[in-house]
Amino acid sequence: MKIVLSILLLSLSCLAEYKVSVFLGNEADAKYKANMDYPFGVELDSKGNMYIVEYDGSSVGVLSYKGDFTKLGGDGSRDFAVENGPIKKAKFNGLHNAIIDAEDNVYITDTFNNRLRKYDPKTAIISTYAGGKEGFFGDGGPAAESGWNQLYCAAWNKDKSKIYIADLKNNRVRVVDFKTGVVNTVAGNGKKGIPKDGADALKSPLMNPRAVTVDSKNNLYIADRAGHALRVVKPDGKIYTIVNKKGKKGRALGDGVKAQLFGPKYLAIDKDDKVWIADDQNDRICLYDPETKKLTSVIGKDSNMKGWDIKRPHGVTIHKDGSIYVVDSGNNRVLKLEK
Repeated sequence: MKIVLSILLLSLSCLAEYKVSVFLGNEADAKYKANMDYPFGVELDSKGNMYIVEYDGSSVGVLSYKGDFTKLGGDGSRDFAVENGPIKKAKFNGLHNAIIDAEDNVYITDTFNNRLRKYDPKTAIISTYAGGKEGFFGDGGPAAESGWNQLYCAAWNKDKSKIYIADLKNNRVRVVDFKTGVVNTVAGNGKKGIPKDGADALKSPLMNPRAVTVDSKNNLYIADRAGHALRVVKPDGKIYTIVNKKGKKGRALGDGVKAQLFGPKYLAIDKDDKVWIADDQNDRICLYDPETKKLTSVIGKDSNMKGWDIKRPHGVTIHKDGSIYVVDSGNNRVLKLEK
């Protein structure tokens, strides 16, 4: 009992170390000002420029390292325009997140256009990197010729040699080899259901995979939206449910397999291989520790971070300096957590 209490107190003391501020938004105390319409994802490049994708605003913007906010493309309509051309003329349909490669190119999940799109800041050209047609096909071949059914969130592995993508309505997680451009499935058999612990991930069902992330040991984490769960695919290809084994929505914290989520929407890995979870409909950001196997709430409901109510959070980004950026979507702002 004393050991459990000590772990809990240590966890709470660590969480209390974060200083929170409004980094980007239209509030009076925001460090940088921007009018956003339901932002979903943010990512920073090597120079400190922050890219923001807006879901309702259906646009891509950038906050420069100098503090200037600019809308790059998207006119607010739900449509598709520009296969390979200037981003200022582009249209989007359901933007969810962005990731950035070693050369500062930006890859954007254009969910309902079934595309992962690539933006080159040097030329201001946007093109389709993967997908373009609805369906499930193309495994073993070029990602640019593959079919998807609502690709939601993408994530790099540690050395940025692979892009993992949640293919939600196909109930699969797929991976693109960045060197060859070839796509393959790494989890999910296309059926909807709760996978059995220790089963082959490729032969297992999933419950609408919404987000993915990969740690330094090549463990692949999956936020299963309809299953209200966090799952992990080990390097040997076996899948396990580590948060919310029963799969019922709720707010319980503590022991991971007994803890609960409600529509998790985003994942991120920090330098200690802990998993940050945007627990969307519980209005909180949670942290899963693979060492203690515990789930805690960092900010929002059920957390000890008082005075910071968040609404329908989505994106979570970990900066190389340890700062954590949270997209507080329902409040149209980006928060910064720093120790």
